[in-house]
Amino acid sequence: MHKLFRLTTIDQSLFGLLSGQLRFLKQEFEVVAVANDSGILKEVAEREGVRTIGVPMHREISIAADCRSLVALYKLFRRERPYIVHSNTPKASLLSMVAAWAARVPHRIYLVTGLRFETTHGVLRLILKTMERITCLCATKVIPEGDGVKATLQREHITRKPLQKIHHGNINGIDLEHFARTPEVMQRATEIRNGSEDFTFIFIGRMVRDKGINELVAAFDRLNREMPATKLLLVGKFEDELDPVLPETKQIIENNPKIEFAGYQNDVRPFLVASDVAVLPSYREGFPNVVIQAGAMGLAQIVTDINGCNEVVIEGQNGVIIPKQNEEALYDAMRRLATDRELTARMAASARELIATRYRQEDVWAELLKMYNNLKLY
Repeated sequence: MHKLFRLTTIDQSLFGLLSGQLRFLKQEFEVVAVANDSGILKEVAEREGVRTIGVPMHREISIAADCRSLVALYKLFRRERPYIVHSNTPKASLLSMVAAWAARVPHRIYLVTGLRFETTHGVLRLILKTMERITCLCATKVIPEGDGVKATLQREHITRKPLQKIHHGNINGIDLEHFARTPEVMQRATEIRNGSEDFTFIFIGRMVRDKGINELVAAFDRLNREMPATKLLLVGKFEDELDPVLPETKQIIENNPKIEFAGYQNDVRPFLVASDVAVLPSYREGFPNVVIQAGAMGLAQIVTDINGCNEVVIEGQNGVIIPKQNEEALYDAMRRLATDRELTARMAASARELIATRYRQEDVWAELLKMYNNLKLY
């Protein structure tokens, strides 16, 4: 049985992005999951039934720490001799593709989920683009998560390798049996709403500038002054060391009683059901899971016109698409959906079916396995 290594930078990504997939793949491969171990790797091993290995890796750029990670991965690959190394998330992909190339791993697959250079400028943009080019150069196969990522890779001349997404895009698809309005989920959602009849917007994700939190909080604060029967539910955690939000944004969150900060949640389903509209005003994405999850739970959405988001949301059918980094457009969209309840209900009614026809987990997994099995045997 061939050995398949799956890598992400942090173990939270393995746990959240690849749920169920590793267990599925172990039917035909000896699967090993690798990431920085913050304590969640044990949960990945138990849930997926695969071996896990912790290798220190960090999102921020640090030449000394990154070199140590690179050496550790090289030694790991030389010792374990995997047949396939398949990585996603930027730092893990760069390090693992270089290390796997040096260790002569036959198949090195880079799944491009997002391109950080898109929202940067100057020297940092040049550094990040160079990192992407090196990652693609060392890979034997480059897979864009969606059409938007593919177009960016080609437009920015990152790689000349053939680019083909898996199925309709997305890393893992959606488990429609899990993301459903079960009695247990509905009961928990009732508890979260706690009798409130406020029209509720929800954001799920990292609480960072890059996710459009500054614009979202400012737009909602303005809307809430005009429409007091509205609420904003924030689900996620702040990452002040990497991409902090503005001090005034935090101040509004703390002072506005209609903004509820729920922190990080392992199960977002009841929070989605407790809401009316999901909002993701990101500056960049690869192919965001939260947009698929919100659609599967039957919510209308407001998203920015960026990679991934504009592939899942169809303007006027299951949501509204707005320009990125545009507080005024975000305010207008939020006000429109809070005011026109019939429009919101119509979009919500079609949301789940649009997801089910394109992103069923079983279909994504089958296409991924087919891709693995089509690799040339050595």
